[in-house]
Formats: sequence, C-alpha cells, structure tokens
Amino acid sequence: MIILIVLTFISIIASLYATFIYAPTEVIMGDIQRIFYFHMGTVWVATVAFTIVFIASIMFLKNGKRKWDILALSSAEIGVLFITLTIITGAIWAKPVWGAWWTWDPQLTTTFILWILYIVYLVLRSVAGDNIKKAKFAAVFSIIAFIDLPIVYISARIKRGISPVVFGPGGGGIEDSMLYTMLITFVACTFLFIIMLKQRMMYEKIKDSLRLLKS
Repeated sequence: MIILIVLTFISIIASLYATFIYAPTEVIMGDIQRIFYFHMGTVWVATVAFTIVFIASIMFLKNGKRKWDILALSSAEIGVLFITLTIITGAIWAKPVWGAWWTWDPQLTTTFILWILYIVYLVLRSVAGDNIKKAKFAAVFSIIAFIDLPIVYISARIKRGISPVVFGPGGGGIEDSMLYTMLITFVACTFLFIIMLKQRMMYEKIKDSLRLLKS
C-alpha cells in the first residue's frame, strides 16, 4: 500500500507539472484548455469504475458472493464522484469556449443520463441493505445502466455536437506533448482510483465484521 501511495503522489506531481509547464498553451482556447487534461482523467476513471461495476454485478448475480457486491458498490460510488467531476470540469471549460456552462449536446446529454442512472443504482443498493434479493435487483439495474456508457462514446461520433472528439474516428488529434500530458494524467488518476477503491472496500468489509460481532 505504501508503494502505491508513493506512486500515486509521484504521478500526481508529474501530472501537474506536465499540465501547467510541459504542455504548450493551446492556440485558440488558451490556458483554459489545461483543465481538459483533468477532465479527461475523470472521464477515464469513471469509465473504468463503471466497467468494474458491470463485471462485478454480473459475478454477484452468478455466485451471490458478497465480495462482488462490495466491489460493485465501492466502484460505483467512486465512479459517481468522478463523473460528477467530469460534468463540473466540463462546465468550467465550456463557459469561456462555448459561452455557456451547459448545452444539450448529444454527448453531454448521455453523460448526464449516465450520472443519473448510477445515482439511482446507489440509492437502490442503499435501500437494499442486507436483503440479497434487493441487492441483486440493484445489480441488474447497474448492468442495464452500463448500456449508456458506450452510447456516450458513440453519440459524439454518430451525431456530432459541439463536444470535441479527441480520439478515434472523427477525432481532431492533439500534439504529442499534449497526448503525453493526458496519458500521465490518466496514470495519476488510475493510481488514485485504485487507492480509493481499496480503502472503500476495506471500509465495507469492516462494517460487515462489526455487524457479525453485534449479531
């Protein structure tokens, strides 16, 4: 765990250096574009988190083991946190660039729906408590909610709105230094996610242990 914390700290420092010093100032958008590196980092973590929820929920439905339920719940909470940061950083970037905090662009709309869906999952899982049947219902809902994740990606490519496409078909592409900065940020955010996930799962396991002691 100590090694992971050190790697996280180093990668975050490297990410900050790359974002504010190494990466060049974008010609059209100026310095406000620098927030986009953090924005993409939150997008990456949210994507990983919700994918883990999807896989863990399937495993929980398959064998009913509590460890998969804990993994799904913990990852969903972190995913919601990071998708919230995605929306906030996107709005901060959008105001000076688009002239508005928010527009109902296809990608933004599907992202907002994704945010709502996983909040609903967390509510359902919270209400379920120790009830296995209700917990499995929440797991089914999370699997259905995951369908919106690829839709978010596809929506920006099938029906182009004002959201920029960086990677994949139709992407505008970025300079190498900007790409390296983004990748460093991805690494930093990934390490941070792993630490948060391990701690959140540990907390849930401690709650289970205390519950057993009281019973």
